[in-house]
Amino acid sequence: MSTHLSTHLSTLTMQPSHSSPAAGAALFDFVQRHPRLFVLTGAGISTDSGIPGYRDARGQWQRSPPVTLQAFLGSHAGRQRYWARSMLGWPQAWQARPNHAHHALARLGALGRMTALVTQNVDGLHQRAGSQGVIELHGSLANAICLDCGASHDRAALQDWLVSRNAALRDVIAPPAADGDVHFESPLFAQFQVPDCSHCGGILKPDVVFFGESVPRTRVDAARAALAEADAMLVVGSSLMVYSGYRFCVWAGQMGKPVAALNLGTTRADAMLALKVEAGCAPALQALVSRLTQDTAGSR
Repeated sequence: MSTHLSTHLSTLTMQPSHSSPAAGAALFDFVQRHPRLFVLTGAGISTDSGIPGYRDARGQWQRSPPVTLQAFLGSHAGRQRYWARSMLGWPQAWQARPNHAHHALARLGALGRMTALVTQNVDGLHQRAGSQGVIELHGSLANAICLDCGASHDRAALQDWLVSRNAALRDVIAPPAADGDVHFESPLFAQFQVPDCSHCGGILKPDVVFFGESVPRTRVDAARAALAEADAMLVVGSSLMVYSGYRFCVWAGQMGKPVAALNLGTTRADAMLALKVEAGCAPALQALVSRLTQDTAGSR
């Protein structure tokens, strides 16, 4: 990249409406100039699938506090609170379907435009849309693991167990929150039966990274290696307020790679972005992939 182009991009911040042709043109131009992207997605890409995000357009917290790793490990009551809310919220999250944004990124990958698709989400929607080799920074809601023997347990089977043993909360309808959680507190949590490992009786934890927990080093290293191979980084639907995602923007800057963001609202990395497009993830990505497909077909 020339010095002139780098300087130009570093000052280009677009805040268009959802359908702004200028926004679409700017995003297309960025991708054309940087054909191999490191793509990082966050909760904003799954909201059109009915899964709530964490933050509002100003990056402010918009949910009841999740169960932290310390609370989960520290007491039986902490585990009761987690599993009770999970029993109520997991079905909606896991039965969600990929939206147009997920399908567009799967198509972007099929076009050979990505070195990696890295997600902070735990909903599995990228894989269901057809994306291959997704790096799930924060794990997956599909399984739970035993903290004692390491055995993996299917989360759907655990749901049947939870519902069969906790009739007092079975019919509760609570507002959904991110990552299969709900906005709900109850004194009934004190009687909630939590699952344990069928192999050794140990503590079961969902195979996700809790608040207060570190992302496994192997995932971070794999993602950083993919970033090193990329021409640029594209953030989709993330405020980047959590350091596990934001650090990739920092590393991209250190590597001399420009960062673009497609996100409604503030991001932690606004000051370092080469391009900011404030638009809905689905329409913007659909338009981008459509134009890339036409451009590829026209060049044959």
